[in-house]
Formats: sequence, C-alpha cells, structure tokens
Amino acid sequence: MAKTHPGIQKYLAGLSDDRREAIEAVREVVNRNLPKGYEEGMQYGMPAWFVPHSVFPDGYHCDPKQPLPFVSVASQKNHIGLYFFCVYLDEDLQAWFEAEWRKTGKRWDAGKSCVRVKSLDGIPLPLVGKLIKRVSVKKFVAGYQASRPAPKKKTATKKTAKKAKKKTTKK
Repeated sequence: MAKTHPGIQKYLAGLSDDRREAIEAVREVVNRNLPKGYEEGMQYGMPAWFVPHSVFPDGYHCDPKQPLPFVSVASQKNHIGLYFFCVYLDEDLQAWFEAEWRKTGKRWDAGKSCVRVKSLDGIPLPLVGKLIKRVSVKKFVAGYQASRPAPKKKTATKKTAKKAKKKTTKK
C-alpha cells in the first residue's frame, strides 16, 4: 500500500481500536481496487479518495477548491459512514450496489450517498472492492458532468438592455 497521508495517520490514531480496524480494512480494500487517476487523502475531515485537480481542474461544484469526491469513510458518533459519491450519481450503479449488498445478508442502512454500519462485521468488503473497481475516473467524471445543470446564459440587465436599445435607435 502507498504511504499513508499524514492527516489519515492522525485521524486513525484518534479512533478506538474497533473503529480503526474497520476503517483500515475499508482503506485496504479501496486502495487495492482503486482505478488509476484517483488519489487518497483527507477531505471534509475524513479519509477520502477523489479526482485530483490535475485530472479534473474544475473541482467539486460545491467548493471548487476541493477535488471531486469519489469515496470517503468516517467514524461517526453512532456508526461508520461509507460515503459512496460515485453511487449517488449513477442510478443503475446504485440499484446494483444496493441489491448486491442485500444479497450478502448484511444490514442495509443508507442515505443518499452514505451507507451506515455499526462495525467491520457489517461491511461486505469484497462488494466494496467490486464497486470501486467498476468506476473508472473517466466514467465517474462523465457521470458527474452529466449530472450538473447546464450553465445559465447571461441575460441582459435593464441597464444593458437600455444601452443596447439606445445604440440601435441612434443608427
């Protein structure tokens, strides 16, 4: 495995043994199956994998200074959150992932892009690996761009409309 980001080391050091074990197991599976082009680091206070600005310069629309989020994992107060942004953007992938998760017999407790588990035993690690492997950077960025609304065309303000009208009437 690649050298761990210092922020991730600090994050892991602050966890209880069981939470650290779970997050390290998830990290190991994600890193082993991660397609080329993604990077691991800290994002929004948790270990994360994202599309770096060197690959997608626009960054995340909510905060363009941030790289485009792909997957994150965090120890929350009452659960471990697995944040699969890649699933949130693709309805077919989301349906496949939920159906496959349920087939494992593990409890399905999910929000829009987060699956909540109580412990490592609740995570079907082989399925997480299959999910990560399925989503290339190219496919993910294309899906992200398709999900974004088209930029609004600038409309003339009253002031610029008056100026334009004066110019056409002077001729």
